[in-house]
Amino acid sequence: MSDNFDAEWLQLREPFDGRARSVPLALLLADALPVRPRIIDLGAGTGSLFRWLAPYVGRTQIWTLVDSNAALLDRAFDDIAEAADRVGWTVTLPKPQIMLVHTPVGVWRVEAQLADLAEAPGNLKLDQADGVVSSALCDLVSHAWVARMAAALQVPFYAALNVDGHEGFFPPHPKDGLVARGFRRDQTRDKGFGGRALGPAAPAVLAQAFRAHGFSVTTAPSPWRIPAATPAMAEALADGHADAALRALPRALAPTVEEWRKARQLQAARGALMARVGHADLLALPPATPKPTRVIN
Repeated sequence: MSDNFDAEWLQLREPFDGRARSVPLALLLADALPVRPRIIDLGAGTGSLFRWLAPYVGRTQIWTLVDSNAALLDRAFDDIAEAADRVGWTVTLPKPQIMLVHTPVGVWRVEAQLADLAEAPGNLKLDQADGVVSSALCDLVSHAWVARMAAALQVPFYAALNVDGHEGFFPPHPKDGLVARGFRRDQTRDKGFGGRALGPAAPAVLAQAFRAHGFSVTTAPSPWRIPAATPAMAEALADGHADAALRALPRALAPTVEEWRKARQLQAARGALMARVGHADLLALPPATPKPTRVIN
């Protein structure tokens, strides 16, 4: 994966994120929320999780999109408005940084909050939230960050698309192991959250931390499957792996990594490169919440 969270990368990955996330787990979250839920979205970016999850919540709801990048939050409002227009919904802007999406099942209010996520949860209004959600965030954070969040929350916590370490490119390449080794090292470097990033340990660390505070935890697989028919995504994924490997491996190995990159780029251009990236979605429900009745397969 890539650490490049610019709008173009987020747009490219959005359909793959949407197909990967567990719908049953999203419905479990929807069942656990009150009639008119207030939801905080951490690392919201361009609003991809809102666009995917809000229809499953399926009623009047209030979202606060939190990100440290003002440009992405601005783009989120544009993208949400465009998505609403495509299905014939009306959007109004009563105040700056507040959007109302008028849907057949109720009004969805969207607000933006510019904040440094490394300081969370201290800079979040958790007492005003009925649920805290995120997507592709928690494998970047540290053990300490998760511990603080689990200790502070008394509402459902939903974390989608946490990498689990099970991934690969197809067809195989002789240097896949080398690039994968560098990529795994880079996954756990400090990403600005006060310590080494969790990387593939994220699902287990999240589950342990929330269970220690009495939460019931449910997980579901949510792998990316990148077919050969999507060359732009396949190439971007290979480039991200190569960039990460170059950061983590000795400089003497850089020519080998670049050879791997060129080979994968050529395969992608020919429509011959496929990939799978393992993820897990997680839902932690506080002790007072009734146990889920839906079954996760």
